[in-house]
Amino acid sequence: MAQLWGGRFEGSISELAWKFNASINFDKRLLPQDIKGSLAHSEMLAKVGVITQEEKDAIHKGLKSILSDVEEGKLEITDKYEDVHSFVEANLIDRIGDAGKKLHTGRSRNDQVALDMRLYTRDEVINVAKLLKNMLITLDKIMGENVETYMPGFTHLQKAQPVTLAHHLGAYFEMFKRDSLRLHDIYERMNYCPLGSGALAGTTYPLDREFTAKLLGFYGPTFNSMDSVSDRDYLIEFLSALATMMMHLSRFSEEVIIWNSNEYRFVEIDDAYSTGSSIMPQKKNPDIAELVRGKTGRVYGALMSLLTTMKGIPLAYDKDMQEDKEVSFDAIDNARNCLILFTDMLSTMKFNNDNMEKSATKGFTNATDAADYLVVKGVPFRDAHSIIGRIVLYCIDKDQAIDDMTIDELKSFCDKFDADVYDAISLKTCVEKRLTLGAPGPEVMKKVLDENHKFLDDFWAKDL
Repeated sequence: MAQLWGGRFEGSISELAWKFNASINFDKRLLPQDIKGSLAHSEMLAKVGVITQEEKDAIHKGLKSILSDVEEGKLEITDKYEDVHSFVEANLIDRIGDAGKKLHTGRSRNDQVALDMRLYTRDEVINVAKLLKNMLITLDKIMGENVETYMPGFTHLQKAQPVTLAHHLGAYFEMFKRDSLRLHDIYERMNYCPLGSGALAGTTYPLDREFTAKLLGFYGPTFNSMDSVSDRDYLIEFLSALATMMMHLSRFSEEVIIWNSNEYRFVEIDDAYSTGSSIMPQKKNPDIAELVRGKTGRVYGALMSLLTTMKGIPLAYDKDMQEDKEVSFDAIDNARNCLILFTDMLSTMKFNNDNMEKSATKGFTNATDAADYLVVKGVPFRDAHSIIGRIVLYCIDKDQAIDDMTIDELKSFCDKFDADVYDAISLKTCVEKRLTLGAPGPEVMKKVLDENHKFLDDFWAKDL
């Protein structure tokens, strides 16, 4: 068992307690961040004269060789080490001798792990933001191709009013746009360096924290050493943002599942993102969409787990905080994979435009417009509402749409109907005359698409 402590102890830790305490099996994924932080820390130590340039060069060579050997499979990270930090330090000392023992000068595992987790999370914020941009690009492309693809809009899962596919998908564009902006806000708040905070009270060594922060791409150092080693707000915020994003993906998945059903047949999911049945040969199941919907709960669970872990921890660092990693790694991995798969599924999905339009026509989605038609003819709205309600009942009994009624049938309900009613309640008219910003009319949708393009051109993560 390789450990960084022990001088204070006469006895050894029990094997079970060691395994319970160790984090190497999951924090080994922080190796690149640990090496990066150690390179910056040793660079700073040499700058302020705590170690020599020769010692710094030896440390850098040793650290880079450890990372290279692990990545090439020449060196294995095993559970004989307590954590990734002890793995790096022990192997460094083995390779370069006493100079390796100086790396930890002016540093605690507390600010070291705080840095590693912050660097890892910062990388993942950027990764997810770029994946969100791919989703937005995919949505924007489909929207641009379907400004005049008519479909029913729903409330309470009941057909309500006619919209377009571009308008419907535009709602998800707005959701994922907000998700990307949340990530930007998190990045701006979290991008400060905790290294140099020590265990909780800083250090007596003349560390140049501004220099270290700059080397690591931070805006600057954190301002309170106790908060620095015990802060996981940035991770909670990230999990919260991922939970919200997964909620949006889950809602979208639910709609794809419904649209894919035999009753709707609005979409055809590509074979690459579907599975079959072991017993029913006719089945083509939307398993990817269903799994995205299902994995949303795991991301929610990670957020609640970390909130619960942090709620009773006094300042400063406590071992409880080791519990931030496994659930976060799992949530980040799942959210990232769900976003990739859903975007790929969406980009290959075929939309059955004719079925969408027929569904809108047969679903009385133009009933409100028919009532508005009577209002324009001088009928009070409440009376118009009642008249059209009776017409809908009549059509249900006849198994027809309002558009299928003859003018004599319409006049039997109200003598204000004229031949111009058919144009007034056509899907094309119903959609095109809705020109307020945010509505499905094609002219206003073109303005929205222009704004979407501007947002994508200025996307915040493009240069990071």
